[in-house]
Amino acid sequence: MVSLGCPKALVDSERILTKLRADGYAMSANYDGADVVLVNTCGFLDSAKEESLAAIGEAIAENGRVIVTGCMGNEAEAIRERFPDVLAVTGAHQYEAVVEAVHEAAPPTQGPFVDLVPQQDVKLTPRHYSYLKISEGCNHACAFCIIPQLRGKLASRRIDAVLREAEKLVAGGTKELLVISQDTSAYGVDVRHEERQWHGHAVRTHMTDLARELGQLRTPEGQAPWVRLHYVYPYPHVDAVIPLMAEGLLTPYLDIPFQHAAPSVLRAMKRPANEAKVLERLKNWREICPDIAIRSSFVVGFPGETEEDFQYLLDWLDEAQLDRVGAFRFEPVEGAAANTLADPVPEEVKEERYARIMEKTEAISAAKLSAKIGRTLPVIIDEVGEPDEDGDIGATGRSQADAPEIDGNVFLRDVRPDLQAGAIVDVEIEDADAHDLFGVIA
Repeated sequence: MVSLGCPKALVDSERILTKLRADGYAMSANYDGADVVLVNTCGFLDSAKEESLAAIGEAIAENGRVIVTGCMGNEAEAIRERFPDVLAVTGAHQYEAVVEAVHEAAPPTQGPFVDLVPQQDVKLTPRHYSYLKISEGCNHACAFCIIPQLRGKLASRRIDAVLREAEKLVAGGTKELLVISQDTSAYGVDVRHEERQWHGHAVRTHMTDLARELGQLRTPEGQAPWVRLHYVYPYPHVDAVIPLMAEGLLTPYLDIPFQHAAPSVLRAMKRPANEAKVLERLKNWREICPDIAIRSSFVVGFPGETEEDFQYLLDWLDEAQLDRVGAFRFEPVEGAAANTLADPVPEEVKEERYARIMEKTEAISAAKLSAKIGRTLPVIIDEVGEPDEDGDIGATGRSQADAPEIDGNVFLRDVRPDLQAGAIVDVEIEDADAHDLFGVIA
């Protein structure tokens, strides 16, 4: 399987592979050994589509028997026009259709003992962290986005099913749960926050109830797993999860897709334009939970964005002092409303603004990380290295302010040989740069 795109697509890949494993299939480590290749595509941006098409082309060239699924599967005609030999094309999270296509392409040959093998979910992430997808789709109509066309309207999973999955993951060795969706704050809106029974009491299908229950989970060793919230729109009820972070029930981290700060740009994006109120709330959150880390992403060069709008964003970032920031140059995507907006920003201006916002956020990050020198922080270990010529062993981990793959790292020196990935250790921070921390186990 080739899995492209966001963590939500990665969870789709895990579910497909889990079902195929239950049907008696095994994963191939390379193209040569595979009876069929699955390509889980991304279709969010034109550049992502090109990457997906390139992956399909490589799979066709290397193997020849290819099934395409994922967000770009909605453009089946375009895929078949370019690659007429693909065996099947299905859309996002159409698990049964993918499995059926595999059955047709490579019929399962279950032996007499397959049903006796204990069923375990297939994970595409390291054992110690797991993505927990709580819903599909989105009810927003942002001008730059086609997610509702690709994945449909919001469809929340039953809260007891989500909690059961989380409990199973933690019992199986997960030390960090990463809660993901298209809009985590809207969880349960579509089912009117219906109640379900969980361990003898009622819980609402609501982000705050979910967060509170996840905070009660414990590993087999009796430790509380880290619980990290992603894609959190700053609705008013988000304020209620900050005390849970202060109490240690949730990881003090929020991933909030602000996208911009200038009111005129936010209106053109069809996003809430309440940037001043957000600054006040950030201040309140930090008073309640001083260690909270706020991550966000911003689009520069959106159609109609003026130099004044962009400077407004830079000034807002000075005020907001966000801990982790990603920036993206606006890129048209077929089917998005923003494509028809007037006053497109020239590419050279996008590049110049992108460089300026990265310079700004890098300076903020460097100052924030420098302030952590001398502190002792909990760090989850992702990888332990091999001894160097002097026998010293280093390791790579993350603080609570760092989500895997997208934020920074903590680099450790002189760790003990028996340190394992997934361990959570106290680390004395000795140095920092603009993105990463450096230290030693306390």
